[in-house]
Amino acid sequence: MAFKRSLYPNQGNRSRFSSGSGRVIASPLAKKLAAEKGVNLNQVKGSGDHGRIIKRDIDNFQPQQGGAAQAFVPSGIESVTVIANSQMRKTIAKRLSASKFSAPHYYLGVEFDMDNAISFREQYNGLPDTKISFNDIVVKASGLALKQHPQVNAKWEDHQITQHHHVHVGVAVAVEDGLVVPVVKFTDELNLPQIGATVKDYAIRAREKKLTPAEMEGSTFTISNLGMFGIQEFTSIINQPNGAILSVGAIVQKPVVKNGNIVVGNTMKLTLACDHRVVDGATGAQFLQTLRGFVENPLTMLL
Repeated sequence: MAFKRSLYPNQGNRSRFSSGSGRVIASPLAKKLAAEKGVNLNQVKGSGDHGRIIKRDIDNFQPQQGGAAQAFVPSGIESVTVIANSQMRKTIAKRLSASKFSAPHYYLGVEFDMDNAISFREQYNGLPDTKISFNDIVVKASGLALKQHPQVNAKWEDHQITQHHHVHVGVAVAVEDGLVVPVVKFTDELNLPQIGATVKDYAIRAREKKLTPAEMEGSTFTISNLGMFGIQEFTSIINQPNGAILSVGAIVQKPVVKNGNIVVGNTMKLTLACDHRVVDGATGAQFLQTLRGFVENPLTMLL
């Protein structure tokens, strides 16, 4: 113990800094993780020996809230914040670039009447211990439509197109570092509460970084929904090796024509992005027609 005291003469006051240099003491793994996540080691309190920063400290680090973490910048002065690319961000960039530049994308846009879906959801959620979202309805409807259109539930390979007869729908979930796509396996075989519970569980564990690799593999189709942010219409980059991805917007109230009369209605815009090597335009349009039938008449999904 005397030897340790001679190495760290003022240990109680020096915490995680080495003698005289102001250098942060951290394990190589902690330094690597901090660089990937853009964490300033000077803001991290070490829990290792002699205040050494270890992996656990980086994993548990919470950035300072409010304006204290930002330096004051006078008006008229240029300034920047440099954020190191995390491993997740690098992976997202690599995969989406490969998809966008290798798969010839085209887009099909539709607008669905959501009046029946709204009434259906209100009645369904009136059942005991039951709560489903509009996204759950779209996921279920997509699963059933894909079962009828295996040409869309397919992927491109160098020497062949593989059409899947099982339906595994990936659901895009936003997380702090980017985006993950957990997969709802055998989507067409699940009921609405099962889909809702699965998606909710995935979303919670995705933000806690507790998803397993197996839960993010094997998708045959992907859905991205930004409706909860008020986005009415957008397009997505295909999540390869899928042959298509569905972008779902917000439900909006607007004047519509029904039976020759102008009335207040509720509509939702969706955009299907397809890999033209796999899905032809007419095939994508037929899939959207089937999807429309399920979403606009949700009771048909229960038959």
